[in-house]
Amino acid sequence: MILTLIITPAVLFLLGFPIFIVLLAACTLTVVLVMNVPPLVLHQVMYGGVENYALLAVPFFIFAGELMSRCGVSERLVVWSESFLGRLRGSLALTTISASTLLGAVSGSSPATVAATGRALYGELQAAGYRRSFALGLIASSGSVAIVIPPSIAMILYGAAAEQSVPKLFIAGVFPGLLISLAMALYVLLLLRREALRERPLPMGFLRASLYASGALAMPLVVLLGIYLGLFSPTEAGGIACFYAILLARFVYRSLTWGEILDAASAAALLTGQILIILASAAVFSWLLTVQGIPQALVAWVEALQLSPIAFLFVINILLLLLGCLVDPTSAILVLTPILLPMVLQLGIDPIHFGIVMTVNLSIGMFTPPFGLNLFVAQSVMDADLAELFKGVTGFFVVQTLALLVITYWPGLSLWLVDRV
Repeated sequence: MILTLIITPAVLFLLGFPIFIVLLAACTLTVVLVMNVPPLVLHQVMYGGVENYALLAVPFFIFAGELMSRCGVSERLVVWSESFLGRLRGSLALTTISASTLLGAVSGSSPATVAATGRALYGELQAAGYRRSFALGLIASSGSVAIVIPPSIAMILYGAAAEQSVPKLFIAGVFPGLLISLAMALYVLLLLRREALRERPLPMGFLRASLYASGALAMPLVVLLGIYLGLFSPTEAGGIACFYAILLARFVYRSLTWGEILDAASAAALLTGQILIILASAAVFSWLLTVQGIPQALVAWVEALQLSPIAFLFVINILLLLLGCLVDPTSAILVLTPILLPMVLQLGIDPIHFGIVMTVNLSIGMFTPPFGLNLFVAQSVMDADLAELFKGVTGFFVVQTLALLVITYWPGLSLWLVDRV
């Protein structure tokens, strides 16, 4: 079993195979060589893994995010952010953080946020006198908050894997996401206090900019308030988000044709398929681990070590930070949640709070060398050198890790709003 469930997937992963092939190969070898069960069970468990009503929200939010990222929303959010940050020192850097946070609330995609802010602000940052490595690191790292700020696809997947309430996870992510953005803003203000910068003039006043960006700003409010007020479920909210995005892109902004909307739907379908095949493969892998008693053995091992919740969370943070820079958040959440959750419950850690801790860890991994996905998106969009990118994200990695420690050891930050809704 060690050969088929541990060594085989490790070797395949190091050889660069896609994660779903790694998991399916390990499961197939285990069923054929170790277990006395018919191989048909693999298909049954895979089907059961995606037979979850909460997962219907995933393609809806992906499609809505595709539409919003293509219809000119990023430029409007940048203008709105600049309208109230433009008089501060380092205003363009602060605008980048603000726009990334808002785009994250619209698209839910970290790579899409990096691409949008990079196209909109990288040239402006350089023209204003910001160091190249700083501008690259700022854009690559600020996009990571998109995974934490609701509505978050990563939280939907965690909710499905951990059988937790998606609305509660959404609302639990509000303050942690804002804390990360605030920590980055304070770091920027401290770092740039003596820099000679040439900020561009304000494009328009706050009221006019608010009207200009009102359609984009209203989208996350409509979705989240509808969920929290009980008007519709997260799945229905995804459908409403798609309908809203089509109205905005086709009839309000008139920036997309029906053909381009269909192209966005095709891209969303492709990404949905990639997520679901990982989900089905992870379901089989988790089932095999459970049947073999591995989660139960891990719980017993943790009990024997007599780790406190504080020590356990510290170890988990290190593990997730390391894995986050090697594995995408979707794969990490779907594979690790069934393994870690029994230990979390055994130690009395709130599963909603742990979901936020896990999500923040993996968001940091999105821009952590050597394989953080945001790094490669930034390299492609801004024609950057990876060495400069690695240098640029270092300070932001430290800042977001400090914010992670606050989020980890202050559960009230995540749960305060949850307990009052």
